[in-house]
Amino acid sequence: MIFSLLKLVHVLAVVLWVGGMAFAHFFLRPSVQTLEPPVRLRLLQAVMKRFLSAVSWAALVVLASGIWMIGNAAKTSVQAGLSFNMPLDWTIMATLGIVMVAIFGHIRFALFKRLTRAVAASDWPAGGAAMASIRTWVFVNLCIGIFIICAALLMA
Repeated sequence: MIFSLLKLVHVLAVVLWVGGMAFAHFFLRPSVQTLEPPVRLRLLQAVMKRFLSAVSWAALVVLASGIWMIGNAAKTSVQAGLSFNMPLDWTIMATLGIVMVAIFGHIRFALFKRLTRAVAASDWPAGGAAMASIRTWVFVNLCIGIFIICAALLMA
C-alpha cells in the first residue's frame, strides 16, 4: 500500500513538472509574444516564480519517492535472499531524473535570478536574453522528461 501511494505521489509530481513545462513552452510562451517586452517579461517572471516554486517541491518529491521505491525494492530482494538488479527503465529514470534536477537547479538559481534582476532594473534586453536561456533549458528538460516517460512505459 505504501509503495502504491508513493508511486502515485511520484507520478503526480512528474505530471506537474513535465506538464507545466509543456504548457509553458507550447502555449504560454507563444501567446505572450504579442505583448510588449516590459509587460511580457513581467508576466513571465511572475509565472516562472510560481511555477519554479511548485517544481522545487515536485523535484524533491520525485527524488525522495524514487529513492524510497528503489531502496524498498532492493531491501525486499535482499530479505528474500536474492540479489537486487535494478531494472533498466529504473536506471534510465534515476539517471536522467538527476540530470533534470541539475538542469532545473541551473534554471532556478542562475537563469531565473538573471531574469528577476533584469525585470527589477527594467533592462528588457537582458531580461529577453535570460528568458531565451530559460526557454532553451526548459525545452531540454521537457524532452528529457518525455523520453523518461516513454522509456518507463515502453520498457515496463
